[in-house]
Amino acid sequence: MNKVPVKHYQLMKRRYPELLKAVEQLGEVAAAAGPLDEKIKHLVQLGAAAALHSEGAVHSHTRRALRCGASAAEIRHALVLLTSTIGFPTVVAALSWADDIIDKPQRRKPLAV
Repeated sequence: MNKVPVKHYQLMKRRYPELLKAVEQLGEVAAAAGPLDEKIKHLVQLGAAAALHSEGAVHSHTRRALRCGASAAEIRHALVLLTSTIGFPTVVAALSWADDIIDKPQRRKPLAV
């Protein structure tokens, strides 16, 4: 998979290479364990990132969902659906983080599968 890890992820990877290798393998095994396609997997992970108030993970999964063919409307809807579960303020924050990526002009390369 062609990823551009954030600064802190890269630091963790340098400090604890075996731990990060195991974490990455766990993610790969979990992703392969069921029938969901890549776009849906990233929308699910986007929802979890929003629930955890993780701006970096919302950025990452928004970027990945876009690369897997999700539209801006699908990403925003996935977050809006969480309103009654994680609360309006958290959803508004997550939408603003997703918009950081959606509204940013960039080249989007498809994720390698």
